[in-house]
Amino acid sequence: MSVGLIGAALALTLAAPARAGETPTAAAGWQVTPTGTDARFRGLAPVDRGTAWAAGSKGTVLRTTDGGRSWRNVSPAGAGDLEFRDVEAFDARRAVVLAIGEGEASRVLRTEDGGATWTESFRNTDARAFYDCMTFFDRRHGLAMSDPVDGKYRILSTRDGGRSWQVLPSAGMPDALPGEAGFAASGQCLVSAGPRDVWLATGGGATARVLHSADRGLTWTATDTPVPAGDPARGVFGLAFRDRTHGIAVGGDYRKDQPSPQAGAVSTDGGRTWRPSATPPPAYRSGVAWLPHSRTAALAVGPTGTDLTTDGGRTWRTVDTGSYDTVDCTSDGSCWASGEKGRIARLATRP
Repeated sequence: MSVGLIGAALALTLAAPARAGETPTAAAGWQVTPTGTDARFRGLAPVDRGTAWAAGSKGTVLRTTDGGRSWRNVSPAGAGDLEFRDVEAFDARRAVVLAIGEGEASRVLRTEDGGATWTESFRNTDARAFYDCMTFFDRRHGLAMSDPVDGKYRILSTRDGGRSWQVLPSAGMPDALPGEAGFAASGQCLVSAGPRDVWLATGGGATARVLHSADRGLTWTATDTPVPAGDPARGVFGLAFRDRTHGIAVGGDYRKDQPSPQAGAVSTDGGRTWRPSATPPPAYRSGVAWLPHSRTAALAVGPTGTDLTTDGGRTWRTVDTGSYDTVDCTSDGSCWASGEKGRIARLATRP
């Protein structure tokens, strides 16, 4: 384990004091946890240091309540043909998952009993729509986004914690670029910060853009980023905002045989402008997360490794070479990552 990743883990320890009876250990870094499945987990929702949810291929949903020492398969019955790409969790009992795909393959399901039972709360009936990502502002208000329909991104809204959904009017949405779409790679193509601000990441068009709404998805503005696009495989794949002004974008070209120059960008004005990272991640990255209670440190992950920034996304260095698709951190001081072949890991310095 590299010194850089150990340093990130130690930063989490400083951010969240040890609980009674706990002592730090030298075994810092990504600690892969046994999941008992080979599903690919692009959806990840840690709640705290003990509880986390993961959603992935073959309709698989897992939940842990003991810090990843064991995972319980809480997949919805009959969901084996669904492709879950995002999950948003409120606590150990309540969570919402998003299945992607054309037409009726795009669905939202919700549980209120820790995954023992699931209720389908939305099924897409428009063959032109393809939902990619989901985010919640709080326990009641959330959004999901679809690739453009009739030339504009489609936004789905809930006001009751995902129990019901409505398509928002498209009048406040700018036109999509030819070939532009979102990437359902990490559950981070739609992210929020605070009670009303939300950002949407794009690729595939002539430029990779970030769209911002300050009114929970009713009106949007679009801004170009320096992350290369111009191809269906290139663009911004993941976003993270630590507040309503400071954001990081990561992406690149997801094809293994293609380089990903300028795979990172930074905004300090709420996404109105984006600057390229002076030293970007060296390869395609699909997920990014700020370390809790840090103004400058963040992690980015992708199939070829994990990168760390300690200056707000301006420079990055690779600190681990394991394969992950997404990463997320909790306010009580833990970070989690997940990806292919059932990999779910926790960044920690404690046993």
